[in-house]
Amino acid sequence: MIMRVDHVAVAVNDHDKALAFFRDILGALPGGRFEDKISKFFWQTLALGDLSRLELLSPSAEGSFLEGFLKERSGGFHHITLQTAHMSETIKKLEDLKVPYFGHREYPDGSWKEIFIHPKDAFGVLIQIAEFDAEHWMVPEAKLPQGVRWEVKHGADGCVLTCAHPGGGKVTIKLNKEEARSLAQALLEEQE
Repeated sequence: MIMRVDHVAVAVNDHDKALAFFRDILGALPGGRFEDKISKFFWQTLALGDLSRLELLSPSAEGSFLEGFLKERSGGFHHITLQTAHMSETIKKLEDLKVPYFGHREYPDGSWKEIFIHPKDAFGVLIQIAEFDAEHWMVPEAKLPQGVRWEVKHGADGCVLTCAHPGGGKVTIKLNKEEARSLAQALLEEQE
């Protein structure tokens, strides 16, 4: 039902200050900043390393759904987002198991489908389950170019192998010369 953890969302009052912290101090690569005018909030995905992502949430106007959460704090863990391949199957399973959910929403262009499980039903954690293309909102630096599944960069001591990850992003592995030879041999043996 669940493919992977996509990201952890952090709600903040000061979006720019939080962005500077995660970008300038921790090296996060920020994606685009988007606004949801209905719920009155900004959101922005930040890539950390090969496969880790954070999402910053901040109010964009008075009456934001984040006001209650941020009333007595400057920020904090808001929710965890889990990726599913098939929202309809996920909903059916939750219903069959009598697990309550809320907030079923689908973007008109089909790029995002979501539901939530309330913290009272999930051991204190707000869980967002979503169906989406994992690379849709990622910055180019956090993924390989479209259609490229792997690349090799050679160096004096070996090589760096970068592979596209099915959950979005890329995975980079440094191989010394012997490891690179062993991998090449193993790949050739597979083809015979």
